[in-house]
Amino acid sequence: MIPAPRLLSVATAVPPFALGQAEVAERARRLFAGSAAPDLDRLMPVFLNAGIERRYSCVPIDWYESSHGWTDRAALYRDHAVRLLEEAGREALARAQLQPEDVDAVVAVSTTGVSTPSLDAVLIGRLGLRHDVKRLPLFGLGCAGGVIGLARAADLARATQGTTVLLLVVELCALSFRKRDVSKSNIVATALFGDGAAAAVVSSGGGAGPKLGAAGEHTWQHSLDVMGWDVTEDGLKAVFSRDIPSLVRRDMRDIATAFLARHALTLADIDRFICHPGGAKVLTALEEAFRLPDGALVEGRAVLRDYGNMSAVTVLFVLDRVLRAGPHGRMMLTALGPGFTAAFQLLDAS
Repeated sequence: MIPAPRLLSVATAVPPFALGQAEVAERARRLFAGSAAPDLDRLMPVFLNAGIERRYSCVPIDWYESSHGWTDRAALYRDHAVRLLEEAGREALARAQLQPEDVDAVVAVSTTGVSTPSLDAVLIGRLGLRHDVKRLPLFGLGCAGGVIGLARAADLARATQGTTVLLLVVELCALSFRKRDVSKSNIVATALFGDGAAAAVVSSGGGAGPKLGAAGEHTWQHSLDVMGWDVTEDGLKAVFSRDIPSLVRRDMRDIATAFLARHALTLADIDRFICHPGGAKVLTALEEAFRLPDGALVEGRAVLRDYGNMSAVTVLFVLDRVLRAGPHGRMMLTALGPGFTAAFQLLDAS
């Protein structure tokens, strides 16, 4: 039997420009006021209530003063995404005590930009990966991409004994800012989103680290408009429903229970919940759904506070923080993304 793949390492990276939330709120108020936003005063408290103190951006804050089209955004996306993934990928390999030539497959996850050739192809040369490395680029998973990407990396490692997979996840959400869009979704996105990257090494060839167990997904019916991007003339426009916390409170416990039951487990068997912090309200809804004490998702709240919502990347920042603190027992990663889809991945560090 092929041994269960193990998570050998996780590493993270952020771009150089740190943006304080108070500074972002002040700049956003001025920019949106220039577009005569009718509900601006009513919506501005979202910046204060987001649970975010600081985020990182691949461009300086003055970049947001100007209008930008697809060509500008796409060039910035490719350059900065590759740079961040190279940094995170090298660190993940170093932490796993592996060399680039040890990697048999690479999974690259991103939804906030378009690059063809895909980012994984560009990084073969940048990282010094073998020319016969298997490539799996994943697009369109949004905030669920970190969990689903980890699950796909585990599938590849599980298929052939001794396989080592490098997972690369990057999102440059802040490049989607649109100063003339005074819709609620865009203002909320401006209050939440930041940029970042993460990498992980998964292997069925031995080594220390949590075992990667079962993974699963659940897609709600008639939910395509809950979360995603609209493609516009000048870039991507964020779409997400105000009903997401309500959906989590109403359905997430039953969905997670059904997933675990398929693997002869219950919620009582989970020692640690590692949840994508999509926002402060979503974290509270997850605590209620899983019947955790208020504020129990400490690491998720800390990552949201320090980095904002980096879409697919964020849950891997939470996982990295948990692992560095010394994990124990069975953990369940969860994230919610376009579809509307809940994603799950079990890890066992016992």
